[in-house]
Amino acid sequence: MNREPSFSLVTINYLNRFYSILDRMIQDMTNARLGNSISVNFMTQMIPHHRAAIEMSQNLLQYTTNIPLQNIALQIVSEQNKSIENMKSIIGTCGQFSNSPQELDAYQRGMDQIMDTMFSEMEHACAVNNINVSFIHEMIPHHQGAIRMSELTLKASICPQLPPILHAIITSQKRGVMQMEQLLQCIC
Repeated sequence: MNREPSFSLVTINYLNRFYSILDRMIQDMTNARLGNSISVNFMTQMIPHHRAAIEMSQNLLQYTTNIPLQNIALQIVSEQNKSIENMKSIIGTCGQFSNSPQELDAYQRGMDQIMDTMFSEMEHACAVNNINVSFIHEMIPHHQGAIRMSELTLKASICPQLPPILHAIITSQKRGVMQMEQLLQCIC
């Protein structure tokens, strides 16, 4: 007999909020107004991506008592807020750096593929009656998506102010994935 798992009220509330945040992130990233600058297009799509990570972490922090995971979530909030500030501070300047239609098309095809994979993995992340495990299964593909989007952007012709931000995203997200994978082994 195949039964649906029974979730606690806490888990239901946590998951409902997660899926609401995820849906808004998908809409904001998919419907972003893109222009003729890969640099600006990246930031236009990455800012809602970062905002979602902040909100997902804040959602977890309402419920979790796992101290290592609380620290990871607080680190996500801090790093992603700083990254958003850094992107907002250069977006105007980077808008003066434009790309050819061919560059833009090839880049956006790559971004769309990365985003589709990330969205699918997050939508189908294993939801269990343990919000700590669910959060890790949701956030790892979110971080991996940011890493792949940043790596793709580094291969393009971009404004000179953007690479330090991209490298910071890659470094912090790789560290976060490693921390979450290690923690997952302990809490499963």
